[in-house]
Amino acid sequence: MSKLEEVADILKLLGDRNRLTIVALLQVKELCVCEIVDILKTSQPNISQHMRKLRDGGLVQESRRGQWVYYSLCLEDKPYILELLKEIPSQASLMDSTVCEANDCCT
Repeated sequence: MSKLEEVADILKLLGDRNRLTIVALLQVKELCVCEIVDILKTSQPNISQHMRKLRDGGLVQESRRGQWVYYSLCLEDKPYILELLKEIPSQASLMDSTVCEANDCCT
């Protein structure tokens, strides 16, 4: 796969509003799946599908802590995505009171 094809595939991934929002959220901090579900007001299976695509595209990495899966950005080899994300409005305000912080569900 050429570099151009790789960039095109990644940009297609980010063409989905939910995935772009997830990446913008992960720019602020690592998040648990249940936090992403709460922030985006959607189902866990829906978020899992988005996360699988982002992971397969090499944009996020996951770590398991007990039964919980946490996601973080993995963009060291994709500086062009970091530059693009500088132009995306911050999504930090969406994280003001996530369900995990309020309920200690995955801490």
